[in-house]
Amino acid sequence: MLNYSYCSDKYQYTMGKSFFQTGRKDVTAVFNMFYRKAPENNNWAVCSGTEEVIECVLNLGKAEPSFFEKFLPGDDYAEFREYLSTMRFTGNVWAMREGEIVFPNQPIITVEAPLIEAQVLETPILCIMNHQMAVATKASRVCRATDKPVSEFGSRRAHGPWAATYGAKAAIIAGCASSSNVLNGVLNNVPSTGTMAHSFVTSYGSSVEGEHKAFVDYCNTHKGENLILLIDTYDTLKCGVLNAIRSFRECGIDDNYAPGYGIRLDSGDLAYLSQKVRKILDNHGMTKCKIFATNSLDEYLITDLERQGARIDSYGVGDAIATSKAAPCFGNVYKLVQIGGEPVLKRSEDTIKLINPGFQITYRIIKKDPDLGELNKADVTCLRGDSIARKIEAGEEFTIFAEDDRFKHKTFEAGSYTWRTLQLQIIKDGVDCSEKHTLAEKRAFYEDTLHHFSPSERRLINPHYYKVDISEDLYNKKISMLESLNREIAAFKID
Repeated sequence: MLNYSYCSDKYQYTMGKSFFQTGRKDVTAVFNMFYRKAPENNNWAVCSGTEEVIECVLNLGKAEPSFFEKFLPGDDYAEFREYLSTMRFTGNVWAMREGEIVFPNQPIITVEAPLIEAQVLETPILCIMNHQMAVATKASRVCRATDKPVSEFGSRRAHGPWAATYGAKAAIIAGCASSSNVLNGVLNNVPSTGTMAHSFVTSYGSSVEGEHKAFVDYCNTHKGENLILLIDTYDTLKCGVLNAIRSFRECGIDDNYAPGYGIRLDSGDLAYLSQKVRKILDNHGMTKCKIFATNSLDEYLITDLERQGARIDSYGVGDAIATSKAAPCFGNVYKLVQIGGEPVLKRSEDTIKLINPGFQITYRIIKKDPDLGELNKADVTCLRGDSIARKIEAGEEFTIFAEDDRFKHKTFEAGSYTWRTLQLQIIKDGVDCSEKHTLAEKRAFYEDTLHHFSPSERRLINPHYYKVDISEDLYNKKISMLESLNREIAAFKID
């Protein structure tokens, strides 16, 4: 297997050589990974991938000098290659839990470590997190389009085996009931799901009786399991559903069959066909036979099927989730925010690329709603230990202001709220200290977190935007740094 700690860009190592040779490699640096804007006008994104990040970080220093010689050749790099072959991660990492709901500009991962160690992790961390968060965020959207179960089965469309396997994991975290990917099932100790392909039916010859024989053989070889028959190979209404009913009867499968049974629709007008098939099944006494639908579905098509009154019990979604088809590139970035104890920032020509400086932590503020129970009311990112952070942790009254409009503010009175921090330490002094969770626990955490946001914030179209602010101390630090930098730029000249 590839050591994906080294799935990197060369410039991480060209910078590293400079740090190494100028004596700056051990200066303590703090990097934040965050995103600026969620895809598809999402209100937020879903965190997934931090488990693989731990593995990536702890695999640094597990390659021979000969490995580095392949991309850092020559005598000038010899001493640096030797150093890299034994360079283990010695720093600290904080991260949001997998399944956490995260808003723009909040630190999802914070790395505090010697500069060279933190720098070379940029590309592999982004590679892991951008992929899994794209899939998880899309899966969340698809699953929120219906209250019916959604199964992920997009491995054949994914961008390689690694993407298929970890994408399946991300999809389940963000609400999918199951995945067809067997590697994900093995790695996470969860069952994988599957039915049949059209080739199974056509392998019995292209005939109505061949379809019947295929269904009977499938039922007889999978007795005791959930049985789903694919009925659109030839004609859904004129032979497919009728052969399914005929085969179920011959094999003794009816509404008393405990593991469950059903049919799958994979083409045509799914709303119309599901209604017709439901009526035919009910007329033949198979009222508990489920209807499973596939065919290039996404959240928009599922929403429309529900609006049309489709009689579908469960959905299978492939490439829309596995490739985050409408927005395949997630926008996490990894930026230096502090060096040697001093905050730093990137100003840039684009306002959106201005970053928050300093070592940060995010608090989620929770209040009890008389109708909806405990609701998340606001997130505030602070400099660690700043005045707002101290007030929150002491349960005192505090006020937060909208960064883009300082006249908008919200005061939380003492005793009116509870709180939790979103970043948890997962690596301490180079050692894994994370709390481990099963895939089912990660999904349960996501679902619990989701339902502590208001219904208006969870909707897909034009969601109500949740309060996401930064503390006064962080705002003032950023503004003072910008003003100082702007003055310096204005006065800067060369002869």
